[in-house]
Order: sequence, then structure tokens, then C-alpha cells
Amino acid sequence: MIPSNIKALILDMDGVIWKADAPIGDLPSTFKRIRERGLKFVFATNNGTKTPEEYQQKLAELGVDIDPSQVVTSAMGIAFMLAQKYPRGTKIFMIGEDGIRVALEEKGFEILSVENAPQAQAFVMGIDRSINFQKVAEATLLVRAGIPFYTTNTDKTFPTPRGEIPGSGAWISVIQTATNVEPIIAGKPFPFLMELSLEKLGTSKEETLVVGDRLETDIAAGQSVGCPTALVLSGVSTKAQADAWNPKMDVIAASLADLVK
Repeated sequence: MIPSNIKALILDMDGVIWKADAPIGDLPSTFKRIRERGLKFVFATNNGTKTPEEYQQKLAELGVDIDPSQVVTSAMGIAFMLAQKYPRGTKIFMIGEDGIRVALEEKGFEILSVENAPQAQAFVMGIDRSINFQKVAEATLLVRAGIPFYTTNTDKTFPTPRGEIPGSGAWISVIQTATNVEPIIAGKPFPFLMELSLEKLGTSKEETLVVGDRLETDIAAGQSVGCPTALVLSGVSTKAQADAWNPKMDVIAASLADLVK
């Protein structure tokens, strides 16, 4: 099902590779086929909760060996974005998990505790499974005071084996409602992660297939940079939604395994 001119894949993770910790299909066999076809690949995920090394370990546990350099996260994207705008040592208040923290610290930013949040020069938000009212209140006060508001992504939901649960976008909407301020977004559907991925692959956009399970982020991101796109129906978006989507994606498959068979 992969077009004959394709030399590389940009793969989403949640809803394509796994749902929560449950693998989707026989991943070792799927990636064996990808490698046998000579396809290069990177992972580009809006999920910034983990570092590339943690994703490498998770994939290894599922029988897929990769290098951390093959992972691009929205946390990395926002760190690169901020590094272009702010000097090392800039004080940042963040709502998020270790993936965002590590990416920001690697760029030399100082991460503030909630107690020191009033010192922040920028605010960054991603998914945070330990979110609480104090964090949200401090973030709201910062944004209302004019501090720049950045986010890894605005995915409203997050796929799990039991169904969809609140994603980053659900929590970000709380800050938006309280401040009437729209965040600056690093992740999909905006092109930044696609551009980083293409740079890593060294392939042209025309010969790189973007594979994802969510129309409004994965497919839209690929289309925004002119890449061909493939929707897999193993995650969030449905066939009916795909049929109504414009512009049309190039391929629809039941799963990644179905796509590369």
C-alpha cells in the first residue's frame, strides 16, 4: 500500500505503534518488513512526556530496536523553538512531565518550581498527570500578566485500550478560557516536527510518507509541508471522518502492519 516512490516514513506513536502500553499488532514483524523494504524511518510524536531514550527503551521492550536519534517529540520541538527566541538561563515555568523538562534543561533553560513561578519569563504547557489547581492558577496569572504562552500540542484526547482520555489540549483549554490567550504551538499540526523529521531523514518531502492515526494533527501536519500521508485506523480517527476530510490523504490502512504488508 506504500507508494513506490517512498523512501522514508515519519511515524506517529500513540494510536499507530501502541495504545498506552499495549502494542498494536506484531511490531517486530512490522519493522522487519519496513527494514527489508529499505525504508528509513523516524518517530514524530506530540506526546512529550518521555525522552527519546525512554521511547527507545519502551520500543526495545516491544521487540523494536532503534536509536534515540530516530525520535522527535513535541517537547524537543518546543525546546528548539524557545532556543531560537530566548538565551540560555531564561526562567521558565512549565506544566508537564520529564520529557519536556529534560528537553528544556538540555537547551540551558532554568525550570522554576510552582513557588517561584512569578519569576518566569515564559510559560510552557504539555500533558501533566500530576496537574493540580495551584499549577493552573500560577499559569493563569502568568499568562494574564503577559508572559508568553507555549504548548507542545493541543491534542484534545489521548488513546488508551479503554478509550480516549483527556490530552494536553483539554487542559490547555482551561488556561485559554481563563486568559483569552491562544498558545504558540510546537507540535502537530504545525510543521515544526515535520521539518525536524525531514532534516533527520535527509529525504525530500515528496518521498517521505507521514503515517498517523489522527486527521487534525498527524495528517494535517504532513499535508502542511507537502508530504504524502497515510491514515491508520488503529487509533483515534475513523473511516467516516477520513472520507469527509479534505484534502484527501494518499492512503488509508487498518494499521501500520496493513500499510507495510
